[in-house]
Amino acid sequence: MVDDYTSLQRARAMSPTALTDIYDTYHPRIYRYVYRQVGHVEVARDLTSEVFERFLQALDQGGGPEQHLAGWLYGTARNVVANHYRRQDHREPLPLHEELIDAGDAPDKIVARHIATAQVQAALKELTLDQQQVIILRFLEGLRSKEVARLLDKSVGAVKALQHRALAALQHHLEGEQV
Repeated sequence: MVDDYTSLQRARAMSPTALTDIYDTYHPRIYRYVYRQVGHVEVARDLTSEVFERFLQALDQGGGPEQHLAGWLYGTARNVVANHYRRQDHREPLPLHEELIDAGDAPDKIVARHIATAQVQAALKELTLDQQQVIILRFLEGLRSKEVARLLDKSVGAVKALQHRALAALQHHLEGEQV
């Protein structure tokens, strides 16, 4: 993992090594975050590229993050995705990253896993954008509440409340589908 402060100082000087280290460290995380929201490989690649392009432009203009590089990149990714959806006439479901299927899984288990994934995707679509962000960052990206709060510019209490309401809404939607 890169040391944000040191890497940012070197990146401000446009050190190729520092920029490469930042890209190598954060690109997979930002791509995963974006992909989980847009569900299309090519769109996710384009939007992730836009995040890093904005990062370079900000550095070139003397701006960008002073510290908390991850927060700045996730915040920029959130804005890039929001802009993407504003340009769209429709909203696509949030795909859920499936684990690789074990070669030993029986066909009925594979079908059940696909059905469960589709149900969760549909339930996620019913949440507010803030609730979706909290669920993605907390459970799919594995961030702590404090990190999510910083990324979303909310208090830890607000993040926990959003998480609680989102999980309750997911449970309600998922239980309603099983009836």
